[in-house]
Amino acid sequence: MQIKIGDKAPLFELPDTDKKMVKLADCQGKNVVVLFFPAAFTGTCTKEMCQTRDELAMFNSLNAVVFGISVDLPFSLNKFKEDQKLNFTLLSDFNKQACTAYGCMFPEWIAGLKGVAKRASFVIDKAGIVRFAEVLETAGEYPNFEGIHGALQKMSD
Repeated sequence: MQIKIGDKAPLFELPDTDKKMVKLADCQGKNVVVLFFPAAFTGTCTKEMCQTRDELAMFNSLNAVVFGISVDLPFSLNKFKEDQKLNFTLLSDFNKQACTAYGCMFPEWIAGLKGVAKRASFVIDKAGIVRFAEVLETAGEYPNFEGIHGALQKMSD
């Protein structure tokens, strides 16, 4: 089932790059941007995460916490975060619980790999309601950052 605008955001608890568990429920009272991406160290994913890094001040100014989520192991995500100097939290959905709950998983990806996160963006308000949702069917497509920014802006007005 794919999550839509107006839905209650499914809760998740995932390890970060330090192997500490991060809960969406702990973000109550803050806006949250969730960016699912297929794989660390790939072209479009690196570009997306670096744009997010470069725009983090804007996200912070709108009281938004940003999570990048992929099915990579925390160790791989830690190296990716270090290499790209990412300044926001990356979470490992290795067990595919979050991407399944949000309806953004490729049943089969390149080279027969199964269960890889689709590129997807969700903006969740302070009450846990989804205010922006985009799930891309092609891994090479780029997220609608203008839509993400617009949703956050509306929530801060």
